This record gives sequence, structure tokens and C-alpha cells, in this order.
Amino acid sequence: MDSKIKELNDKLALAKLGGGEIRIEKQHAKKKLTARERVEYFLDEGSFEEIGALVTHRTKDFGMENQKFYGDGVITGYGTVNGRAIYIFAQDFTVFGGSLSETHAEKICKIMDLAMKVGAPMIGLNDSGGARIQEGVRSLGGYADIFFRNVKASGIIPQISAIMGPCAGGAVYSPAITDFTMMVEESSYMFVTGPNVVKTVTNEEVTSEELGGATTHSVKSGVAHITSANDIECLDDLKKLLSYIPQSNKEKPAKLPYDLGDEIRLELSEIVPDNPNKPYDMHEVIKGIIDEDSFFEIHKNFADNIIVGFARLGGRSIGIVANQPMILAGVLGVKTSRKAARFVRFCDCFNIPLLILEDVPGFLPGTDQEWNGIIVQGAKLLYALSEATVPRITVITRKAYGGAYDVMNSKHIGADFNYAWPSAEIAVMGAKGAAEIIFKREIMAAEDPEAKWKEKEAEYAKLFANPYSAAERGYIDEVILPRYTRRKLIKAFAMLENKDEPRSNRKHGNIPL
Repeated sequence: MDSKIKELNDKLALAKLGGGEIRIEKQHAKKKLTARERVEYFLDEGSFEEIGALVTHRTKDFGMENQKFYGDGVITGYGTVNGRAIYIFAQDFTVFGGSLSETHAEKICKIMDLAMKVGAPMIGLNDSGGARIQEGVRSLGGYADIFFRNVKASGIIPQISAIMGPCAGGAVYSPAITDFTMMVEESSYMFVTGPNVVKTVTNEEVTSEELGGATTHSVKSGVAHITSANDIECLDDLKKLLSYIPQSNKEKPAKLPYDLGDEIRLELSEIVPDNPNKPYDMHEVIKGIIDEDSFFEIHKNFADNIIVGFARLGGRSIGIVANQPMILAGVLGVKTSRKAARFVRFCDCFNIPLLILEDVPGFLPGTDQEWNGIIVQGAKLLYALSEATVPRITVITRKAYGGAYDVMNSKHIGADFNYAWPSAEIAVMGAKGAAEIIFKREIMAAEDPEAKWKEKEAEYAKLFANPYSAAERGYIDEVILPRYTRRKLIKAFAMLENKDEPRSNRKHGNIPL
């Protein structure tokens, strides 16, 4: 028996070595953790249970029968994060560059199937050069097996992808189907085709970092929702993200203990300038409403004229969508609409209430917007909010103009509560433009057209640059003083906690988010 125990221990020791000491040292030289180190750091101490540690590939082509490593380039298993069950895979770059084989894929699929059966988050730590070329279609089929499970799991269990090295070719589509994609700055990249192929096909010269690094995907493409400075920071951010979301769509996020006080925030009264054309930072409004230091921003560097992220309000996890007047006056555009729609859809999937903070002068004009489909892209946020059945509340801090008023969770598309500050302006457009259209003849006929224009602008502003017309019609439930906003919201969300709104009986809608 001793010899058999020794044999087992020897095999397990080899499995823990992955591709061997030399390759591990190379990984460390790149300032990257190994797959096993990542798993051990991420999970609660002693909680990890590995599955498939002794799996090897079955390929005999190209001399592969002489190159076998236990685990076959991916570590899979389960454990806990802050006491909550999660399932995880971590690709091991020290084994064939983390490339995906038939057996590598089988291991990932097995753990994904378990996560679905149990109803627990699925975490993927990606560090892979892509498909294992030596296996041909078997590797490609393995990717498709994973993609299919990603689709089936979408909206049922949270799926989070952390890109901690290369992620190329077909490998990018699994993270793209998951709920959130995280990237590590200067050590991870994602692209469908690499710089060499790009040079051959389009004659563009570009580095891996420029083509698909963390900065590129966080600022330009929006593929990365969160970026982190290094592996440790990325795993810490991943833990923090998990704290705001439930185990599955059958649960609600955990509510943290919270002792209610008077909850009046005087600083909110000083944020919005008297001049409606002056900017202010919506982050300050968010800070003045939520529990202290609880905001976790998503997509921070992408389409930054809208802010999305998680926070806590009286210990309750909420999702926030807020126009940002500091950037392009907070207008909605192609990228902002897509960004916000995707976030709304996630919150709705996983029973996270939504708070909309509105200061929007309309949609962004221009050929760039029209040619890139603002008509259909802008509709995505409207669609996502209209479909959402979670508790959802809007606070209009200042401007709510045009179609953007409708889109930003108006009463007309199913919002539960709509509040406005006294500074709110609800109108088809700004007073200056409206006056020019309505009173065009009077302005042109006047001895001093400029003075007449200003007079009519003031007249229009008096009628519409306020929340009261909307309040008279019940479109605004209450006009509230800024200082009471937090208190109102805590009470309103508590009252809506057991909201149950059945969805239409249909297969699915016809707008991709």
C-alpha cells in the first residue's frame, strides 16, 4: 500500500508543478502569478478542492504522446470566497502556453455544469495562447462546448472572466459571453487576430498592447469592464465585485447589517450649480447618497459621460446608472447607451435594484453618432429598462430633455418611483433652442432680435425649466429637497423589496444587448 500511496503523491506533486520549475520562473519573471497561486490567493484558505488534477491529453500527433503534463494546462475545482461557494478554472500558461485541448475543455465544461446544477458563480481565470494547434478541430470543438455552456448559464448564474495573460482567437468569445470581463494592465491582452495577421491582411503595424491590451479594451472598445494594476489587485477586485451580487438568479444579494440614523446629507444641496449650463461631478451626488465608500464603478474608462456601478444603500446592494454632466454635458450616445443597457440587464438578471440619477440634455448629435447607429444603439437602454422587473427608482437632479427623459427610467417605461430635485428641468429641449423655434417670427420681427430672444427664452424657462408640470401629471411622484434624497431612497427601496412583476410570456425579445 505504501508504494501505491507514494505513486499517488508523486503524481499529485507533478500536477502541482504544472509545466515545471523553469516555466514557473518565466511566469514569475513576467510579474505574473501561476494558475495555482492565483487560485490559492483568491479562495478562502484551505477551501479549494481540485477536480481533474490527473487528467492528461490524448493526442499522439506531432510527438505529443511524449509531452504529457498532469492537469493538461488548466486547474479546475471549487471552494469559497468570503464563505460563499464558487466554481473556478484557471488556465496554466506553463503547460503548452495554456492552450486549450479537448481534455482541457472537458475539465472546464465539467466544472461549469456543476456550477449550473448547484447555482453558484462561475469564475474563469484566463491565461492562454488559444487553441492547441496540434489538436485541430478537437480544440475548436472544445471551445464551442464552453461557449454553449456560457450561453445556457447567462442570466442564471453570475459568470466572471479575469484575463490575466493572453486571450486570443476563438478564446475571446467565452469572456465576451460572460457577465464581466476583467483585465490586468500591461500583462494581459485580447484579440481575435494578432499583430502579425493584422499586418498581413490590413497592412497595419500595431503592437499587442495597442491592439488588445487592457487600456485599449477599457477605453476604446469597452470589452474590459474593470482593469487592475497587477494579478493581486485583479483578484481583490474580483472578490469585491462578487460581494455585490447573489449566488444565482433565484436569490437576492446579501443585505449587510445597517443601523438607520436620520440619513440627511446636507452636502447634496450644494452640488448642482445655479447656472444650468455649468457642469458638476455626478460622482459627488452618488457619494452623497450611498453608504460610505461603497461605490464600485464598472466600465470606468469607457463612455465616461455615463456612470454605472454597484453600491450599497442602507446595507442593500444596488446598481446605479447616472449621467455625468462633467463629460459632454452627460448626453446619451452610441457607447453610453450600450454600456448602460448591458449593466441594467445584468442587474435585472440577478435581482439587484436600480437607481437612475438623471441629468441629460438629450442624445449626442453628429454624423459619427448617426452613422454608427445611434437610432438602434440608443434604443438599447430604453429596451433594457423597459424590460427590467427589479425595483427601480429615478432621481432627476437637473436636466431631463427630449427622448432622453423617456429613456432614463421615466414613469412611462415602468419606473416604480420618480423623484425630482427643485433644480430639475423637464422639457422637450433647452429654453434657448425652444424659444428660437416657438417664437421665431417674433424674434425676427423685433427691433432687437437678440434681446427678444433672451426675453422669450426666459418665458419658456419659467414655464418648463422646472419639475412641476410633470409633477402635476403624476409623472414625478415627489419633488424632494436634495438633503432628503438618501432617506427617501432607503425607505422606497425597502418598500419595494418584495416587488413581483411577471414578465411577458415569450421566448425572447428581438434586440441584442
